[in-house]
Amino acid sequence: MAEVIGPRLYCCCHCRNHVALHDDVISKSFQGRNSRAFLFSHAMNVMVGPKEDRQLLTGLHTVADVYCSDCHEVLGWKYERAYEETQKYKEGKFILEKSKIVKENW
Repeated sequence: MAEVIGPRLYCCCHCRNHVALHDDVISKSFQGRNSRAFLFSHAMNVMVGPKEDRQLLTGLHTVADVYCSDCHEVLGWKYERAYEETQKYKEGKFILEKSKIVKENW
């Protein structure tokens, strides 16, 4: 009988709070502030900070930093608005930095 394994998750590297599902990964080829980053369609157990305009590699965006709801570590950001038409697909999506998250159930 095969073991039942739960969904593959990403957790906060500091407190192991579950923050995203592997199934919600859109892309693994993004750049965060300090390391490579993943683009997720959803995130969980996070807090979203105040919105601010930020000049990123792909142009001007309105973003809000995303924090772990348990330990308050900054994990990445949420795209609130993209000003360039080619970047609109990012709106409402989450960037989580690879150095800030760890895998669980892999």
